[in-house]
Amino acid sequence: MNDHSPALTLVPKIFRFDDIDTFRSFIRNVQVECIPLAREISAEQTILNLPGCDLNYTKAFPRVIDVQLAPNTTAVGFPMDEGAAIRFNGIEHDRSLLVIGSGGAAYSALERTPRQYASIVFKPKVEDRGWPKTGLSFNLYETSETAKRRLRQLVREILAIAPHLAEAPEVPGVAVAIRESLMAAIDHAFAEVVPAKWTARANAARQFKVFKDVQAVLSSDLARPIYSGDLAREIGVSVRTMHDAVQRYRGMSLHRYLRLRRLWPVRQNLLAGAHSVKACALACGFWHLSDFSRIYRSHFGESPSETLSKSRRS
Repeated sequence: MNDHSPALTLVPKIFRFDDIDTFRSFIRNVQVECIPLAREISAEQTILNLPGCDLNYTKAFPRVIDVQLAPNTTAVGFPMDEGAAIRFNGIEHDRSLLVIGSGGAAYSALERTPRQYASIVFKPKVEDRGWPKTGLSFNLYETSETAKRRLRQLVREILAIAPHLAEAPEVPGVAVAIRESLMAAIDHAFAEVVPAKWTARANAARQFKVFKDVQAVLSSDLARPIYSGDLAREIGVSVRTMHDAVQRYRGMSLHRYLRLRRLWPVRQNLLAGAHSVKACALACGFWHLSDFSRIYRSHFGESPSETLSKSRRS
């Protein structure tokens, strides 16, 4: 659960972010890696703490995101809007989606446009409701339109009504009742799961493991540029196998993804007031400096030298 407020209250807390590092460090009960796909980010998270769970409503920005749950935790999530399709665990789909993960499960998502989501994070993990079991990765399901609407409406009603009950002496009992309503709606959504062949591929574990191995190696030393051949040898698979996994889970080539990963350490070094743009670029494997400047400007909306100048003025 989120631990920003130890006292039980039915007043949702709202947090707004325009900085990716602040956004990442704020999130609890999950390990998060997030790369924005927009030049500027704007995110909002509304959190209602309940006994044994947190209800989260997130307004997110275009991004690639990798999430791993903490142990002894269960999370159920679903979109709250009808925006562009997301790529979740390698599958691009946006019907009545319902995802669940438990006990250290992970997921990978590519969101090309701003989206809105709800997630209910339970701690300790839920074991006695008959919900689908998960393993290494979150599982993805398609539920009925009726169940989807019911979940969305319930979340909106809870966040709208709960603040008006905050001063009631019965707050502990009301909070438990709200949690029970959420669990009942999730029970119904899983009971209404629609058989769909595409979910079998989304819930397959083999290729997801290759992708997670790639992520683990890349995250182990952010300051060192890692290239495809070295990465393949370290993981013990072919470059082609890695390419296929990254293409599925990121929607881009292995080469492009590695380049994107190398851009962010450059930016962080420049924002920290590095000695020179050239030194930062070369240290992260960008030897063609004019090409690097073009890619950097395309992604961040400013030149590397402009980033460095801003950091020195601040």
